[in-house]
Amino acid sequence: MASVSQSSGGGATIMWQPQEEGLREICGLLEQQISPNSDKPLIWQQLQHFSQFPDFNNYLAFIIARAQGTSVEIRQAAGLLLKNNLRTAFKSMSPSFQQYIKSEMLHSLGASDRRIRSTVGTVVSVVIQQGGIIGWPELLQALVQCLDSNDLNHMEGAMDALSKICEDIPQELDSEIPGIAERPITVFLPRLYQFFQSPHGTLRKLALGSINQFIMLMPTALLLSMDQYLQGLFGLAQDPAADVRKLVCSALVQLVEVRPSFLEPHLVNVIEYMLRANKDTDEEVALEACEFWSAYSEAQLQSDSLRDFLPRLIPVLLSNMVYTEDDESLVDADEDESFPDRDQDLKPRFHASRFHGGDNEENDDDDIVNIWNLRKCSAAALDVLSNVYAEAILPTLMPLIQAKLATTDDVTWKEREAAVLALGAIAEGCFAGLYPHLSEVVQFLIPLLDDKFPLIRSITCWTLSRFSKFIVEGIEHQKGHEQFDKVLMGLLRRILDPNKRVQEAACSAFATLEEEAAEALVPRLEIILQHLLCAFGKYQKRNLRIVYDAIGTLADAVGGELNQPQYLNILMPPLIAKWEQLPNSDKDLFPLLECFTSIAQALGPGFYQFAEPVFKRCLNLIQTQLLAKVDPSSAGVQYDREFIVCSLDLLSGIAEGLGSGVENLVAHSNLRDLLLQCCTDDTLDIRQSALALLGDLARVCPVHLHPRLSEFLNIAAQQLSNPALQETVAVANNACWAIGELAVKVRQEVSPIVMTVMSCLVPILQHAEGINKSLIENCAITLGRLAWVSPDIVSPHMGHFMQSWCTALSMIRDDVEKEEAFRGLCAMVRANPSGALSSLVHMCIAIASWHEIRSEDLRNEVCQVLNGYKQMLQNGAWDQCMSSLEPPVKDRLAKYQV
Repeated sequence: MASVSQSSGGGATIMWQPQEEGLREICGLLEQQISPNSDKPLIWQQLQHFSQFPDFNNYLAFIIARAQGTSVEIRQAAGLLLKNNLRTAFKSMSPSFQQYIKSEMLHSLGASDRRIRSTVGTVVSVVIQQGGIIGWPELLQALVQCLDSNDLNHMEGAMDALSKICEDIPQELDSEIPGIAERPITVFLPRLYQFFQSPHGTLRKLALGSINQFIMLMPTALLLSMDQYLQGLFGLAQDPAADVRKLVCSALVQLVEVRPSFLEPHLVNVIEYMLRANKDTDEEVALEACEFWSAYSEAQLQSDSLRDFLPRLIPVLLSNMVYTEDDESLVDADEDESFPDRDQDLKPRFHASRFHGGDNEENDDDDIVNIWNLRKCSAAALDVLSNVYAEAILPTLMPLIQAKLATTDDVTWKEREAAVLALGAIAEGCFAGLYPHLSEVVQFLIPLLDDKFPLIRSITCWTLSRFSKFIVEGIEHQKGHEQFDKVLMGLLRRILDPNKRVQEAACSAFATLEEEAAEALVPRLEIILQHLLCAFGKYQKRNLRIVYDAIGTLADAVGGELNQPQYLNILMPPLIAKWEQLPNSDKDLFPLLECFTSIAQALGPGFYQFAEPVFKRCLNLIQTQLLAKVDPSSAGVQYDREFIVCSLDLLSGIAEGLGSGVENLVAHSNLRDLLLQCCTDDTLDIRQSALALLGDLARVCPVHLHPRLSEFLNIAAQQLSNPALQETVAVANNACWAIGELAVKVRQEVSPIVMTVMSCLVPILQHAEGINKSLIENCAITLGRLAWVSPDIVSPHMGHFMQSWCTALSMIRDDVEKEEAFRGLCAMVRANPSGALSSLVHMCIAIASWHEIRSEDLRNEVCQVLNGYKQMLQNGAWDQCMSSLEPPVKDRLAKYQV
């Protein structure tokens, strides 16, 4: 095979020329690359071989720009390969080769074939991304000349390149460029506005699309010409091209999000237009218009122009919620469980690492199949509107829903389904308005769980789950209890539905009901477990993950009630069989590990009989993965950090469940050394889960951490001094909590790091705005715990932090951790009473934040502190301090005999 020539790439005097043979070989390879039945890896290898020649990219530029006899597909392939190569290689190329590629691209801006122009535009944008406009000033001149040329190919080619630059790096066009009098955006905007009037749809579309990229940035040039832009937008509102109408809607949505004040004077007309666009025959235009209602509802507007339009808007949204014939959800709607799962059905799953304190909320209201379309957007808009306008939407909406639900024939099933979806969408926002009728609504929905159409059965599961709170609240009286039971049994029936979509919806809905119902599920535990474990036996991979979730949620909901032999005999054997059957490299272990975590926490000491093999497997998984990270071939598996994170979290669950019963397992294992390794891992979520486990082990068996205690403490302290705290907040949070747990167990041995930790905690407390609430609470508690075990080290510095610390303490709910923090407060005041004088008011507010101090000795200590200050402050100073407190605070302090 002949090599590609390097000889003629030398001095700038000789223009680079390709060699015939090299050109032929590369074109041949590109032709093979685009043919459907070629050996892709082999061709890729050969192209990589060519990439080593310094002028390979020149060949590609020549092919796209000048290889007239070659097919357009091969020239496009050359352009795409060139674009990808330049992303990594452009900056290291010789200046003469860079120049060659640039001049060939300029030469081809107005190529006669639109596909070539488009590919050239992509390459141009990458060159600007790599070298900026400053590195290619001739481009601006060339673009302006083409835009002003009146030659359609040149105008389109320049517009295409410009639109890609606007999309990829808009800020580059709004920057000062040495040697150029004005910012590029100022030069281009007037020309783009002119193209709004062009007879060519492509130019109108590219011009509007380009300007829309600047709405978020809002450069001065756009601000100053806003009236012209808006006039242009309104002029394009009825454009014959759907692409242009879609961009008009998109612009109005962005404007109402970013600068609603610009639209205020025109709002009535804009709403009127969006209403029409929401019914556009082109679904993409309608979808873009539909985004407007949610954006409008969240915008800060002076007046509410939308309220008067609700009677016209709501019917549009409801009719757009009906499944269209080509909706992808209809394709597999009838698949029963005998159809095997397809690969694309198995969505990637994400495990949320363990987080100590506050809720690390996940959004669980995700509709079944995650493709955004007009139906879902309309339902989301109705949800948002119901939260803004509440029962004001019911007089329009309810008669429409009732009319749809009254139909019974097969032809109108999609109308009925949309009505059930609408009820679910307004469940939250219209709760108060629906409340008097909710019993009838639920009563009406229950039979739909057995409807002949699977998508009606599945949407009914979801809608009932949206009313879970109401359904569970009714348990107190007999009628409500019967209704709860009907919903519960109805959802369990649907969990065993033969249709896969219904199984999925029922399992998710049941998990939501479990969270609300908690111990109310106990009388039905046996039948619930039988249904869930029956599903476990028959579900395929995709839905199996949701069963694990439902079992885990059940364990969280009923806790120790699960600890009965008759329940464990149903629950554990199938799970353990699955656990033993799955190899260490199988990702289906993730949801099973999560499920076991909830079970271990729920069963408490009752989990001991199952703990040993689970504990050992977790260590094995962590060890294997830590090895795979550095040497996959000797580990025998590919590295995947999620195995480590899920295993660490399950070990935490076991430690929490077994308490000191875990000691025997830890003592006979290498957990301590593995944990230390994970605490220093470079991956955030591994560190996060490792530090959570450190805190859990500190609580129940600190003696086994002892040999490496100072290393653990130092690593945890380092996590608090990270300058990018906002990005690592969950790691810092768990580190902070673990230090506090260790401190109360090892007492004086924590003293070497007290100053280091304190110097990290105090700045966090002093700049608390915008920082995660849980981190603030954990910082306040850990500082208190350190003060409790080392008051001599902490108290001399209390003047620096007393105020912000007391403010944080007053936000914390009553519990043992808060008690320990206040023991620290009392210990510090004893050691340095004058240190808190200037913050006495804040300290009183913190003490008053207790509803009740359960521990008698702590209550006495707090009394002594307050009375000590009362005696210390003479000449009316104490009364002055008291008079600056709010009456409720004074009332609460009265119980401490001051």
